[in-house]
Amino acid sequence: MAGRLMRSASGGFPRVFFYVQHLLGIGHLARASRIAQALCADGFDVTMVTGGTPVSGFPGPGIRHVALPAVVAGDAGFSGLADLDGRPVDDAFKARRRDMLLAAFREARPDIVIIEAFPFGRRQVRFELVPLLDAIAGMAERPLVLSSLRDILQERSKPGRDEESVALVRQRFDAVLVHGDPTFAAIGDSFPLAGEIADKVIYTGLVAAPPPQPASERFDILVSAGGGAVGAALNAAAIAAARTLPQALRWCVIAGPNLPQADFEATVAAAPENVRVERFRPDFPSLLTAARLSVSQSGYNTVCDILRAGCRAVFVPFTAGGETEQTARAMRLQAMGIATVVEERALTPERLTQAIEATLDSPARPAPPLDLDGAAKTAALLRRLTAGAEVGRLARESALR
Repeated sequence: MAGRLMRSASGGFPRVFFYVQHLLGIGHLARASRIAQALCADGFDVTMVTGGTPVSGFPGPGIRHVALPAVVAGDAGFSGLADLDGRPVDDAFKARRRDMLLAAFREARPDIVIIEAFPFGRRQVRFELVPLLDAIAGMAERPLVLSSLRDILQERSKPGRDEESVALVRQRFDAVLVHGDPTFAAIGDSFPLAGEIADKVIYTGLVAAPPPQPASERFDILVSAGGGAVGAALNAAAIAAARTLPQALRWCVIAGPNLPQADFEATVAAAPENVRVERFRPDFPSLLTAARLSVSQSGYNTVCDILRAGCRAVFVPFTAGGETEQTARAMRLQAMGIATVVEERALTPERLTQAIEATLDSPARPAPPLDLDGAAKTAALLRRLTAGAEVGRLARESALR
């Protein structure tokens, strides 16, 4: 990249410009917000730019927020973009977002730019991210540019995509922050060309929420569908299972803020007396600590909450549109003996009931000793980077966990 790196131009309060685009669920936004909160707590001045459906409570207090005109996935395969009314976005819409992003960047004057997922994902928003990266590369003094990734990437089937990602990392990024524990999943497990960027990959640990407060309520079985946009089938199967299993079991089904209203109402109407149905529970991590069993998809943030709580789990990984990431994560946890996996394509009330019964009857195993403090460690790493620490050294240290 052209230009000299800026090193904490803002003195003791380094400025961070954090871009995150969520398209379907809220996992990317939730993880980025946890990191941003940790950065604020460590004295960073954070501006977060979001481009997805607004979600109450995110990105959280203390964070300057720039909301671009929202886009969502045009379909479950993420093959296109639509606005909040479902209309495909046109070139004028994209140009307006690009110009807003560049203006926000110029106003923020950051020491550090963090781009979530790209260039390994979010190719749909290249129209604004490539101009941002080009603008940064042309600066006389430029900020550090970091990619922020979850631990397991979506497998790419189109030829040349991985090569494009490597080229962009080498040309435009100073480092790749992988928010994972390499003893659980290394980036090379899901990205075949990881060796070509190994000198830039820094593992931060998994970005879990802080240890939760004691639960205010106790449920035997806690069902959660993440954002809920694709959770209707899981909710319906869980309600049916609750009708079959002993009525003494207390259930809470957290349907998700993005579940269509008609599906939410149908879930409420179908629930027996021992099942409470709610849209969202901000105390979800606390509820897990008192639950006997979690039933959920296997997204990054939900799994982190389950690991933190030490709760047994049944996972139904999301696989629509060829998604592979959740299945890879769930199968790792099943191999460790702390979860049971039900394939989404095989999900029926009977299969889910069997999995719940088998998991409840099995002896509890302790959660694996994985690093769950990735948010705070990301802040510490950024402090070291702005102080001039060499990326290659940090990469080598983090790989030796």
